[in-house]
Amino acid sequence: MATLSVIRRWALREQMSIREIARRTGLSRNTVKKYLRAGEEMPRYAKRESSSKLDPYAEKLATWLAIEATKSRKQRRNLRQIHTKENTKHLSTP
Repeated sequence: MATLSVIRRWALREQMSIREIARRTGLSRNTVKKYLRAGEEMPRYAKRESSSKLDPYAEKLATWLAIEATKSRKQRRNLRQIHTKENTKHLSTP
């Protein structure tokens, strides 16, 4: 909101050119024009819907971290250490 109000103030009160506003804000001239045409409305950005490679393992990782959080600080392990221990445990079990 602050950027939008600064752009409007520079354009309307100080009669600054769109090129100068774009240079000072680091935005493109087209973006500055779009903001000036938009009126009082803030620009909206679509939420990115992307999955992570860790999504299938998220529940297991959260469980491991919750267990570690109950331990004292010196006994805690990070996820890499937990993962290594879990993998070696599964490999050694016949």
